[in-house]
Amino acid sequence: MTTAQHDARIANAPVSYGVFGTRTVDGAATPAELLRTMAADGFRGSELGPPGFFGDVQETVEAFTGPGLAAVGAYVPLHTQDTGAVLERDLDRMRQTFAELEALGGGRVILADEGDDTLLANPRHRAGLGLDDDGWQRLVRVVEAARAEAEDRGLRASFHPHIATYVEQPGEIQRLLDATDVSLTFDVAHVVLGGGDAVGDFRRWYERIDHVHVKDARLAVFEQAVRSGRADFDEWWAQLCTPLGEGDIELEAFLAECRRSGYDGWYVVEQDRAPLQPGDFPSVRATQKRNADWLAPRVVG
Repeated sequence: MTTAQHDARIANAPVSYGVFGTRTVDGAATPAELLRTMAADGFRGSELGPPGFFGDVQETVEAFTGPGLAAVGAYVPLHTQDTGAVLERDLDRMRQTFAELEALGGGRVILADEGDDTLLANPRHRAGLGLDDDGWQRLVRVVEAARAEAEDRGLRASFHPHIATYVEQPGEIQRLLDATDVSLTFDVAHVVLGGGDAVGDFRRWYERIDHVHVKDARLAVFEQAVRSGRADFDEWWAQLCTPLGEGDIELEAFLAECRRSGYDGWYVVEQDRAPLQPGDFPSVRATQKRNADWLAPRVVG
């Protein structure tokens, strides 16, 4: 299964292949081989995955330069409401990611709030579970400090609103943007799941958007989890995402708006799924190739 890379700035992320920790990918001999399959299947770049996934800094550089893929960013979750060892661990991992991105010549530092166990059982949380003013001040301090540290190292920070966290709903996203100078990673499915509008909110925040995540999802799976208060987040989340164009997110209209606006950044496929089981990799790889082929004509022109 080989093809030339698409002309569009289309990337993928290890999470689309079931990567949620530092491990090999079943069916791919090494994480570096995973990048080679991405390149062969039409992608021009990839996000990094968790710190150290591709090895040490030099091994990470070699993994990307071998197939000629751009390192387009790295997801950095932060427990913004923790004031102790948990947040310090997150910041240490963030700095490891900084070192990897620096060696690769840049890429977005994609900051995100990590929420807590209560929010995991209450996606699109009711108002009473949101942050009070003190919590918002803490979140802003953590995000702004991380942004400043990234910029001090010549990197650009962008914030990723995420379901089941303290920044998931349109009002929370707007409050963060009003209180900080951080750019915005627009993950269309997370915005919609949080109660937003794919096209309207992209227009609303366009001046702050510098990175786009493209995913499709079954809204019925999400709505059922919200109604029933399912606490097994990882289980139902793995059932949520679909191949592009097969779910309920209005991707055609969203991507048309991206083109109309003149957005010229990366489009990163993020099809979250459960970690792979033995024998899964060939079908997962085929799905990601179909995603690249589906997306390319919709983001060019």
